[in-house]
Amino acid sequence: MLNKIWAGMILISFLCALATGRMEALSKAVLTGSQRAVELTFSMAGMMCAWTGLLKIAQQGGLTAILARVLRPAVSRLLPGCRPDGEAMQAASLNITANLLGLGNAATPLGIAAMKAMVREAPKREEMPNRAMIRFVVLNTASIQLMPTYIATLRAQYGSAAPFEIAPAVWVVSAAALTAALAMCRLLEGRRLHG
Repeated sequence: MLNKIWAGMILISFLCALATGRMEALSKAVLTGSQRAVELTFSMAGMMCAWTGLLKIAQQGGLTAILARVLRPAVSRLLPGCRPDGEAMQAASLNITANLLGLGNAATPLGIAAMKAMVREAPKREEMPNRAMIRFVVLNTASIQLMPTYIATLRAQYGSAAPFEIAPAVWVVSAAALTAALAMCRLLEGRRLHG
């Protein structure tokens, strides 16, 4: 579906440029946009490598394990059916920690590991996806970010003097989104159980 949307946007852009006689402007925009995309990718790669490296150091130094232990009581309530000391709970806690630090790229492998562990740990008769899996996806999609690293990097790239000044707004919006998502999840779980 996404490929069809992109193809439609390209076709509409081409037809509009052809109809208005602005093919040269379209060509220039394509070249400029692709150059900026490459520049942005390289500038983002440096920041993401730095933060991912720090997360790896924190992981090997035991800091993420401490954070995961601190988060475990809340996470075990949010992910019913996961063993508190199981592999799924540890990977999910590390994933949430990475998301809290704004490291979505570093959180992705941990999220995949958590989901695989949830499948292995689920009782054989349980319906898939189970409540823990659905809630974990919701937690990942609407995660709270204490340090909006990715957005701050983008802001720094485009010349912001204070790239992290948006942090309070991000805290409020991400907390509201997570609360709404979990409330909807709970509501739909109730309908599924009673329906």
